[in-house]
Amino acid sequence: MIELHCHTTFSDGTLSPTRLVESAVMAGVRAMAITDHDTLAGWDEAREAAKDPDLYDRLSQPSFSVSQPIEIVPGLELSTVYNGKSMHILGFYPDRDKLSGPLMERLAGRKRRAQAMLDKLEALGYPVELPPMGPGMAPGRPHIARALREAGYVKDSREAFDRFLGEGMPACVDYEKFYASEGIELILACDGIPVWAHPYLFRGGEVEAVLPKLVEAGLMGIEVFHPSHTEYQQEKLARFCETYGLLMTGGSDYHGPGAGHHSGLNSQNVGMELLEALKGARSALVGG
Repeated sequence: MIELHCHTTFSDGTLSPTRLVESAVMAGVRAMAITDHDTLAGWDEAREAAKDPDLYDRLSQPSFSVSQPIEIVPGLELSTVYNGKSMHILGFYPDRDKLSGPLMERLAGRKRRAQAMLDKLEALGYPVELPPMGPGMAPGRPHIARALREAGYVKDSREAFDRFLGEGMPACVDYEKFYASEGIELILACDGIPVWAHPYLFRGGEVEAVLPKLVEAGLMGIEVFHPSHTEYQQEKLARFCETYGLLMTGGSDYHGPGAGHHSGLNSQNVGMELLEALKGARSALVGG
């Protein structure tokens, strides 16, 4: 089985890329996409971990031989807006050299947003600080929620979102305006495959009305299989893919243990054929 939506400590996951790879192997995952928010920084560590023969010996997984290591799929999850609401666009197999420069501004925007939320919290009487972050790490609301919990202001991250950080709450700051069409265009310009992440979590319009506009902008796929989607919604999205000639993807949106996100690795039972279709589309995109 494959996982096409996972996060590490380089964005809002709780596992390092190495630990995530170990967990994926233990869960029976054969290929996994690293899709951190607005950063590519976790790719290298994940790839190195996946190539380490000692990992497979250490985990005592006889079905995973050195000749068949877990495959790491390069990806990211872009933070964009549509109709004034947050929309996430997954990108698979982008050209790193082409994408790294434009992503620096996206990372800078995330840092400005995080600082604005910290300033709001301080004005409300709840000062907190984020731990130091490397240049490739993407700060977000889960990091601030964790800081609030560690400072004793809330009992858990859910309370932090309910009181302070959720949409409409007093410390929430909207994403800087980077429209979904711009995100799709950027991924395509970097030879990647743009995919709409978890469409039924979007709060800015009905999927039926929004999807044609995204397809017009160049969208190539939909994340059909996601823990937030009901079976009926999955079937509906699969029909949309057939109607518009779009690729299907899926994953657990795994953020690690204790992150409060959805379900465990390999929970969506996504078959390898979806990855092969992605690879084929990417080859066609770049002419080879």
